[in-house]
Amino acid sequence: MQPKHKAFLLIDGIVNLILGLLLLSFPLGTARLLGIPQPESNFYPTILGGVIFGIGIALFLEAPGKRDGFRGLGLGGAIAINFCGAGILALWLIFEPLDLPLRGLVILWVIAIVVLGLGILELVARTWRYD
Repeated sequence: MQPKHKAFLLIDGIVNLILGLLLLSFPLGTARLLGIPQPESNFYPTILGGVIFGIGIALFLEAPGKRDGFRGLGLGGAIAINFCGAGILALWLIFEPLDLPLRGLVILWVIAIVVLGLGILELVARTWRYD
């Protein structure tokens, strides 16, 4: 496995673990602290947090680059997830006027830009290919 491929897997894994932990911590008041929309129930944010956290673990499992045995999520899948997640978040921010404090809008835009940017870098670097 190319070093850049492994590096992108680890970076993408770290981003997913952080985002997953933020969503998993919604019951502790994270949304209020960050100034982002607060759900009526923490059910969906915590379920999504668990899924995103699991994606992060899957990326770490893939990082050693073993062809046999237990493997995780490859960068092709991570790119698709990044584009979908960041794209939907950006569409919400552009087309749905959210009544949020400035810090909430900034945090959500930073997340959208970082995740989309990471997906673009992975795509351009052709890290999704095993050469």
